[in-house]
Amino acid sequence: MNPRVTLAVAGRVLTQLRRDHRTLAIMLVLPCLLIALLWWMFADVPGNSFDDLGPGLLALFPFIVMFLVTSVTTLRERASGTLERLLAMPMGKVDFLLGYALAFGIVAAVQSAAAVGLSVGVLGLEIDGAVWLLTVVAVVDAALGTALGLLVSAFARTEFQAVQFMPALVVPQILLCGLFLPRTALPSVLETISDVLPLSYAVDAMAAVRDGQAAGEVWWDLLVVGGFVLAGLAVGAATLRRRTP
Repeated sequence: MNPRVTLAVAGRVLTQLRRDHRTLAIMLVLPCLLIALLWWMFADVPGNSFDDLGPGLLALFPFIVMFLVTSVTTLRERASGTLERLLAMPMGKVDFLLGYALAFGIVAAVQSAAAVGLSVGVLGLEIDGAVWLLTVVAVVDAALGTALGLLVSAFARTEFQAVQFMPALVVPQILLCGLFLPRTALPSVLETISDVLPLSYAVDAMAAVRDGQAAGEVWWDLLVVGGFVLAGLAVGAATLRRRTP
């Protein structure tokens, strides 16, 4: 691993994203639009449904968007032959993946800060915990989507295949993460499965911040999610292919 090479890869990716206005808009604006849509849906519904669902969706939307954009963008690099040319230089797979993770992590931080700012500052989302901690959880969740997107790009052969991983890898996590039904209320088998899915801990961390629970519980969930991020990057680096057969 060479930090200079990693930073160079990250700079190259950020330059590409800055020139790709459409992708940048999707990454930064789409989660905010979806959260605003949800707020609008519950605007006239009695109770505080947005306060209940909002924190969980702050974990969900950046995760999904980063997963899709990262997987497709990385796969495009390999399909176009750019990855093979880059790896012909003095650069390892770890440098490539860490550079991508760093660049998309920076975008994820901006994306998450915008989503939290909109939810709390404009849409009136009320939480008992600290707003800065809610932002930290959102950033880590977006990083999780980035890591899983990089991992998937190592296995898919086409951009269409990368998108197909979403119902297989992402949708089950959405269903079992506790957003629709508390995980403790799930059948025992499904609860056990949810215990090994990273998004479950991301939503638990958001719920802990919403309910004002001790920061130690939030950091523990974040530690688990961070472990999945590192594992995703490690497996992605080990399985990354130079080109599509």
